[in-house]
This record gives sequence, structure tokens and C-alpha cells, in this order.
Amino acid sequence: MQDRFEHFINGVPTYPSSGEYFDTYDPHDESIIAQIAKGDAADVDAAVKAAANAGEAWEALGAIERGRILKQLGALISERAAEIGATESRDMGMPGQATPGIIQASAQFFDYYGGLAPSLMGEVMPTVPEKMIYTRREPYGVVGIITPWNAPLNQAARSMAPALAAGNTVVVKPSEWASITTVMIGEIAKEAGVPDGVINVVTGFGADTGTPLVEHPLVSKIAFTGSIPTGAKIGEMAARKIMPVTLELGGKSPNIVFEDADLQAAIPMALYGFIANSGQICTSGTRVLVQRPIYDDFAKHIAAAAEQLPIGREATFPCLGPIANRMQYEKVLAYFDSARAEGATILTGGTPATGDGLDNGLYIKPTVFTDVTMDMRIVREEIFGPAGVLIPFDTEEQAIAIANDTDYGLCSGVWTQNLNRAHRVAAKIKAGTVYVNTYHDQSVDGPVGGYKRSGIGRERGMQALSQYTQTKNVTIQFS
Repeated sequence: MQDRFEHFINGVPTYPSSGEYFDTYDPHDESIIAQIAKGDAADVDAAVKAAANAGEAWEALGAIERGRILKQLGALISERAAEIGATESRDMGMPGQATPGIIQASAQFFDYYGGLAPSLMGEVMPTVPEKMIYTRREPYGVVGIITPWNAPLNQAARSMAPALAAGNTVVVKPSEWASITTVMIGEIAKEAGVPDGVINVVTGFGADTGTPLVEHPLVSKIAFTGSIPTGAKIGEMAARKIMPVTLELGGKSPNIVFEDADLQAAIPMALYGFIANSGQICTSGTRVLVQRPIYDDFAKHIAAAAEQLPIGREATFPCLGPIANRMQYEKVLAYFDSARAEGATILTGGTPATGDGLDNGLYIKPTVFTDVTMDMRIVREEIFGPAGVLIPFDTEEQAIAIANDTDYGLCSGVWTQNLNRAHRVAAKIKAGTVYVNTYHDQSVDGPVGGYKRSGIGRERGMQALSQYTQTKNVTIQFS
């Protein structure tokens, strides 16, 4: 891996205008792995202007040609999945056996939206013979994309691909905690034939680069994935510009296990629901609601399964890696302290994971809480670590009430062999996604997004493509 990464602006690596860099760390052992360009408003301005200048030609290529280029970009990412995955593992912490799969999923976004690009069509409205009304689906222009650190390339690809397919150009600001693979995607895009200026990446801190990106007068839409407080600030800035946003924010998702569930499938998948990527997924099923007749048996077996999970850089999947950065690591452990103080029982875990090469890393044992009440912080707030709470319930109505007793509404799960119940409960849960007898499905064609405070708009699927376009009405009066 190279030891310094620049911005990627107008098709070339670009030095930061300030000449400053910051260190990025490997959370497996907290060693410095590279220096990252520390961007500022001048770098953002250069990137946005490059994107704006490239916009007309990119749109004029036409949907079929744009789609071909995006599919080629996806193919190149797929070919380099092992290399990119190894970099992602060092920069963000995801175990080495897990990263190739997430990189392949990232590549699928470009393949998928490359194929969908020609499907963006307007409509002709039936009207009187002397008049014609039709619509055009047109790009916004420059789209700013601000991504989190928990799955950097995947999150960037998820927003970039539909935005580009619709004819927009993009400026991506990755998290300062994990920037490298997003810079790499810009460089790979050049190889795939993406014209200069269509994809730009500016690295740095939120106040220095994220804020100028949202506020830039040439940016016409923002896509952000991250925390509710930051999302709210972005929404406020966007509102002052009367600019549309897509916000995918936090979650505290319920995963409901009914007494008729197939426990051979439900137990490992409920565990996976809150330990995947060390719990650093917005859609994690961190509130596991279990019907009372099976509660004790379920608790015993999920704790045993948690204690058997491999932990470490090269652990066999499914496994746990470290928390992505020290700030989040300390935040997770503080939640555990809060749980103890509030009277929750730690069924397993609750401490750092040590030994066998783990001592210098940011590892935390998979943790299961019981004896919780609905007002505890670990029940109300997003922990973003490998922790789940078990909550008993008696009736279907009670399960739905508990599931909806949250400010969030991003995701949910239902485990039952009763198809009627599955449909009933899915209809009543206030969340953007309901998984039935599965969890964390990564299909690129399934839309994802939040109810309530979990966000605005949708990513993935056809809905995402439509949200990167605006509709123009053309009315013609014949003489």
C-alpha cells in the first residue's frame, strides 16, 4: 500500500491546497498505515467546479454509453476485489475474509445501475388533440456524497452508481476514519473510461470539507449516510439552499422471533443481525424480541453461539473484527458501563477481547444483554458495536408495540413459519425494511431507507435511480 493518498480531482491525484495531511490507522493494531490529504474549502471548490464543467458532456453521452462505462467500472472493481478488500481491512478493520464479498457487492452497484441507465424515461400524458404533454427525467447536476466509515467503498458505490447513471457528476467526501478505498475508486474509474471531472474525491474532516460541499452553490443534491445529529445539520444547510437530500441515518432495529420460528436458522441469524461488521451497520437488529415460551432457551443458545465466534484479522467468516476507530471503541464500552449502572444483565461479553494477537487492537467481545427495561440507553440509543439486547414478549400485538417504541425506523426482522403472521406484522412495523426469516440481505435491487428519524429518501433499487433525477414537464400547444 502506498504511504500517501491525495485527493482525486478532475481525473488526477491532486495535492491538498493547504499542503497538510493526517494519519489513518489500522484498527487491528492501531498502527499508522498511510497519510491522507487534509482537504479544505479550496479543494472542495476545485472538485465541484470540475464536476460542474464535466456535467454537460457526461449527460450528452447518453444513457447507453454511460451505462456501458459504469458496467466496466464495476467489472474492474470486481477484478481487484482481493486487493481492494485487503486495503479496506487495514483501513476500516473488517476481517480479511469478509472484505472481498463486500467489495464484490460494491461492484454490483455499478453493474446494476449501468444496466438500468437506459430505463430512465419520461411519460406522455393523454390530453386533447391540439396539445401534447410529456415529461423528461433530467439529472440534478453536481451531487455531493458524504459517506461513513463502516463500509466505505460499498457506501460510496451505493450512492455514486445511481447518481452517475442518471447523468449527474459527483464529489465524494469519505469519512476521515476510512478514506483510502474511496480514493482508489476514483483512480479505477479513470481506467474504466469515466471522463475527467465526472468522479471527484476530496478527503478530510467534516467541518473542513463536508460543510463546504453541502453549502457550495454549484452542488444541487446531497446524499449522506451517517449519524442523526450530522444528518440534521446537513438537512438544515440544504433547506437554506432549497436543495434535496437523501439521508440514511441511524437505527435501533427490532428483530422479532416468534415461538414457531425455525430456531436452527433464527438463532445464528439473529446473532449475525447485530454482530455483522462488529455491529457497525445502521440496519443492525440490535433489539431481539423473543416470545416468552422460547425466551430462556433462545437466550442460552445465542449466548453460546456468541462465545464461539472467531475474532481477529484473519478469523474465519462469520467473525468479528475490531471497532473501526478508537473514538467509537470507547463509545461502545461507555454504553456497556451505562448498562451495568442501569441494572442490565450481561449474559456474555461486555468487555474488550484480548489475547491471541488481539491486545493491541480495538476488539470487543460480542455482547448480549438481558433484564433490560425500555428506558435504558442500550435499548433506546444506537450503540454501533457488537451488542444486542434480548426483550421478552407475550403476544403479537405486544411485539409490534415494542418494535415501534423507538425514534428510529430503518430496519426490522420477523421470524415465523406462519405466512399470515409474517404479512400482518410486516405491515404494522414502522420501518423502511422488514426482513422475514433472514437478515442483512445485500441485494442491490431492494430499496433501503428510514421511517421517522432514520432518514429521508431511499438508496438501492429503482427508487434510488429516480431520486437522482428531477422531472421536467413539456407542454406543446399545436396551432
